[in-house]
Amino acid sequence: MLQALWLIHPDEAACEAFRRRFAGLPGVRVVRARFEELEPHDCFVTAGNAFGIMTAGIDAAVVQYFGEPLMGRVQHRIMDEYFGEQPVGTAFVLETGREAVPFLCHAPTMRVPGGIDGTDKVYSATWAAILAIHAHNRAADRKIEVAAFPAMGTGFGGVTFDEAARQMAAAYRHFLEPPHRLDWDFVVERQRAIQYDGDRQVVR
Repeated sequence: MLQALWLIHPDEAACEAFRRRFAGLPGVRVVRARFEELEPHDCFVTAGNAFGIMTAGIDAAVVQYFGEPLMGRVQHRIMDEYFGEQPVGTAFVLETGREAVPFLCHAPTMRVPGGIDGTDKVYSATWAAILAIHAHNRAADRKIEVAAFPAMGTGFGGVTFDEAARQMAAAYRHFLEPPHRLDWDFVVERQRAIQYDGDRQVVR
């Protein structure tokens, strides 16, 4: 079972946004570090594009660490399962072959590199990653207990650290607090949690 969420970024402003938005949620650790500096953990979550072209941003650091064959395996998975284009809001887990970080979760925040500010794509990608890890844990012998997330959508996506942290925290909170019923009251409540920051609508 997923027991701990590491939220990582080298910028203190991002870390402070994580601390504020995830305050009170269990199992959260904020780490001011680059991906390459992280301690061993079970799974790292990417925040790339729908085609698995991992040549920039955090994806480039991931490929540099694991090696070019990992990008090829991500792309083959996208070709096999998604006919060449993985929709935002989906994610999958694969083995890396590295004992220090045995799993990678590919969860695109955008179709192609470009601005996603004002959208719910950070929430959708984070939600998809958490669900993919949960599904992995239900079926696999080797569980993912510690997953590390970058600040999703804050590079090419142009989402502010604070808004990315808000949407990521909403996804994690929804995972921790699943509904006991599905009706329109629940839908409205969840939609408001995603679209609004307090009384201000930030997602259209």
